[in-house]
Amino acid sequence: MTSRNGACPHCETVMGPVPVTKPSWGLSPLRNRYGSRNSTLKSEDQLCGRVYGLVMIDLSATLHHADSGFEIHKVVVGPVDNNVFVLRCTETGESLLIDAANEHEQLLELAQALNVRRIVETHGHWDHIAAIPAMRDAGYSVAVTKEDSSMLPSYDEILEDDTIIKVGRLKLRTIHAPGHTKGSMSFKLEGAPILFSGDTLFPGGAGATKFPGGNFKQIMTSIEDRFYKVLSDDHLVLPGHGDDTTIGTEKPHFDEWVARGW
Repeated sequence: MTSRNGACPHCETVMGPVPVTKPSWGLSPLRNRYGSRNSTLKSEDQLCGRVYGLVMIDLSATLHHADSGFEIHKVVVGPVDNNVFVLRCTETGESLLIDAANEHEQLLELAQALNVRRIVETHGHWDHIAAIPAMRDAGYSVAVTKEDSSMLPSYDEILEDDTIIKVGRLKLRTIHAPGHTKGSMSFKLEGAPILFSGDTLFPGGAGATKFPGGNFKQIMTSIEDRFYKVLSDDHLVLPGHGDDTTIGTEKPHFDEWVARGW
């Protein structure tokens, strides 16, 4: 684990100093840092805040990307700045949360406001799963791959490779991409150039493979075979930490990453 001013152990990139004082409205301070800088909104529509109990959820502040039929909301939580994404079908209002990482009170508020129906985990590392007990206690079903299931405190469903998860009228396809962990799973939004890559692909390189279960050769094979060979260059990559990127931005550097060994 690192401080907020150091190298992220999961993506091997350096993160600059950021404020640690949380704003009074309850979202992580990095929500502003990442959200405002990397927002890829394609719609001028803005969601108004919604009130749950005494808490105002500012959904316009969490909205990270929007297109026809869907929205993606993002918050950044925890000591190593995990991205938590919520994919929402705008036709039905149903949503799915990706990685119940940390700061469960914030995630519960967001899940209520966006009508989250279930949670999927990209992998089982501690920084991606800390909010799972509280989310399950609140009634949310949690799914993870069989290979990483023993890393979780508890879970409800097993994710299989190349299957469809329905989110309202949206379809999210599972992509097993081992290397960061044995059970690392990414998620491709069908009909749109969107990839939730977890800790497998980041701007500037693959995810770290120095942890138990990590394998550099395997993660590079996953990136090449499961991402680069099948996804178009315009696919937006939403990783488990840090900034967005695209397949087209990262693909030319593949041989360079192989040569450097990380």
